[in-house]
Amino acid sequence: MKQLLTAFLATALLVGCCPKTELKIACIGDSITEGFGIDWQSTNAYPAQLDSLLGDGYAVMNFGRSATTMMRDGNFPYWSAKEFTNAIGYRPDVAVIKLGTNDSKLFQWNAQKFEQSYQAMIDALRAANADMRIIACLPVPAFQTMWEITDSVVVQGVTPVIKSVAERNNLETIDLYAPFVGRSELFLEDGIHPNRDGALVMAQIIADAIRR
Repeated sequence: MKQLLTAFLATALLVGCCPKTELKIACIGDSITEGFGIDWQSTNAYPAQLDSLLGDGYAVMNFGRSATTMMRDGNFPYWSAKEFTNAIGYRPDVAVIKLGTNDSKLFQWNAQKFEQSYQAMIDALRAANADMRIIACLPVPAFQTMWEITDSVVVQGVTPVIKSVAERNNLETIDLYAPFVGRSELFLEDGIHPNRDGALVMAQIIADAIRR
């Protein structure tokens, strides 16, 4: 009996000293990921809402940076932002990429450069963690042409390239465009950035995909 009690206490101590392993999720993106224009970004941006939806066993980090492009020679490449360095250093188990909206600006859009940059990002993430699950998100609609962001380029340019790169690399894709069609009430007045409710819709869609 004494031996059994000793074994039980040893097991209890072992369990108590070893915290549960959390699945680390990195949300990579631009201002839509960062939560531009949303009150209390730390709780209402889509990554924060995603963290709440997923609950225990997951650790979601927001690595969004406003105005950034996927293209390495865009007017503000995500590559030059500290958030990208931090995302790589986080060595996530899951990376959710939501870039491409700012690449759709007519003065800089280039399908070939966008594709090359997307591939390079996948390679960089896999170099940090070869087993990383990478999810490629199709951009949300642009209900207005603001800051030269152009919805037709999102649909006809950015989205097909993301699908092609994802297929070539066996990545999962999440369509964040179709669920928002005709739902401008889920966006701020600029027509580009989802509001708190829109961010929740994004979080719900992405949470469902991660749980699959």
